[in-house]
Amino acid sequence: MGVFAEYGHAIASVMVFTLVVLFMAPFTALAKTAKGLAPGATPSQDYADKAYRLNRAYLNGTETLPAFAAVVVAAVLMGVSPFWVNLLASIALVARLVMLVVHIRGIGKPNSGLRSVLYVLGWVCMFVIGLMALVAAF
Repeated sequence: MGVFAEYGHAIASVMVFTLVVLFMAPFTALAKTAKGLAPGATPSQDYADKAYRLNRAYLNGTETLPAFAAVVVAAVLMGVSPFWVNLLASIALVARLVMLVVHIRGIGKPNSGLRSVLYVLGWVCMFVIGLMALVAAF
């Protein structure tokens, strides 16, 4: 287990992101229930609607989490530099958490604003981790 300890920040980043998504689930359900929506339904696409933003933030997290976990686990298993994996995973996590706040509070424009910049920053970090894992595999 000593090898995995070197990736502590990256592993913790995956766990924090997972816990945040799990934490959001009941609040998203409550917001949708308060609007009278059926289970599985989504609020109307109105960025001014907090329930819509919360639902989109939750869905975005559930869409991104598997990719984040996959690239981090692959990088750890392939022995990619712990420094880079930890750094990039931590940056991706911070970008995702700040993006969540921006999204839920409705800060900025719905498109091409701060939320989009933070999404791309996290995406780039995950993409680079994935590339490093792929290179290490061969």
